[in-house]
Amino acid sequence: MKTQASIAVLALVLGGSLAACSFAPTYKTPDSGAAPAAYKESGDWKQAQPADAQPRGAWWTQFNDAQLNALEDRVSSANQDLRAAVARFEAARGVAIQARSNIFPTLDADVSATRGKASANTALSRALGSGASHVQNDFVAGLNLSWEVDLFGRLRNAAAAAGAQAQASAADLAAVELALQAELASDYFSLRGDDTTIQLLEDTIRVYDRAYELTRNRYQEGISAATDVDQADTLRQNARSQLAAVNLERAQLEHAIAVLLGKVPAGFTLEPATLAGMPPPLDAGLPSKLLERRPDVGRAERAMAAANAQIGVAKAAWFPVFSLSGSAGFESLLSSSWFNAPSRFWSVGPSATVPLLDAGARYGLNKQARAQYDEAAATYRKTTLTAYQEVEDNLAGLHHLADQRRADEAAAASAQSSAYHADQRYDAGVADYVEVTTTHTAALNAQRDTISVRVAQMNAAVALVRATGGGWTQDQLDHPVMP
Repeated sequence: MKTQASIAVLALVLGGSLAACSFAPTYKTPDSGAAPAAYKESGDWKQAQPADAQPRGAWWTQFNDAQLNALEDRVSSANQDLRAAVARFEAARGVAIQARSNIFPTLDADVSATRGKASANTALSRALGSGASHVQNDFVAGLNLSWEVDLFGRLRNAAAAAGAQAQASAADLAAVELALQAELASDYFSLRGDDTTIQLLEDTIRVYDRAYELTRNRYQEGISAATDVDQADTLRQNARSQLAAVNLERAQLEHAIAVLLGKVPAGFTLEPATLAGMPPPLDAGLPSKLLERRPDVGRAERAMAAANAQIGVAKAAWFPVFSLSGSAGFESLLSSSWFNAPSRFWSVGPSATVPLLDAGARYGLNKQARAQYDEAAATYRKTTLTAYQEVEDNLAGLHHLADQRRADEAAAASAQSSAYHADQRYDAGVADYVEVTTTHTAALNAQRDTISVRVAQMNAAVALVRATGGGWTQDQLDHPVMP
């Protein structure tokens, strides 16, 4: 008994003294490459210092649209994609908890009561010389202890890898939520752009209808040609065709918003409203802050950490696995003496499994772990490069779309003036209706272009928020909390 106890104590001492041993490479946050000191397209934008630990603010409130605020408040609680992402995150947390539990001893209780008959022809029966078998009972109650002594860090590295994967899953959840919020905002601004276009087309059709009636009256009085009537009718029918197409697009956007909110499209309606306002003054911050904001960058970095820990798991496969097991309880053939002192039993002792020959299995495992780490590193660097590109793209978009909007508004004003003067020249009899048709078509197209660029500006602002990993409230931007 003293020998067994000494062995157990020795195993515990060895486990405690070598518990810090790990074959995983020392991990540090990887270098994403040569990060620029400033964004190429940033201009004079103010530096921001938000930290990833800060809660992400309701960035959509910066657009000052009450209807958008109400919709965004609903998407986080009703969207089915987000619920699925939450479930995946909870599953990843469960895996991490399970992996960590393997580091600690396990204790099981075992209670059984059996009745059976042994064969008379077994080696034991023949050795006893009984030549017969007997029916007997066996009552057992005990505790079983098992513990793998993690001398070489296999279990701890496996737990670290699972924990990093759980954190990666949390980043996936944040990325899904941000994508849904951005998609909702983009669909909403596109829908409001369609509302504005619909109003423009309806007003234009009323003007075209009056022009058609006037032209037809002039034709009946012998003042205008039949071709003028046909051209006036063509102009208004083309406008009606455009109106039908925009109504279809508007309906599809409304259906898309309904699905984002977890609603049946037939039971969801957004009342028409015009597109108003300008993109808010957003701050992209320093390029280095992008690595703290973007959920996909965080997910790629956590995947690297998990792959790094798996290298330690693979290396530990070359070394022995030490375990400590023990059991204690009561066993008796009679229920009346089941828990008496003579029925007690116990056992305790260490064991070791030493790998000898596996035809290259462990070599392959280590090679796989190294390759997976290299893949994760390349994915991380690619993710950061893509993040920088998306920010630059949307910074450039906001800058050049502002120029385009000013040009389109000026072009629309000139086109409307040209259409007015063409009407005057036609009424005076010094121009034909082709000039009227041409100028009015150009004026309508210029006005639609103005609406389109306004929608593009709002969507570029939304895309910039998404590209920088989500928004913070203006107060957080003005007074960042340093980690």
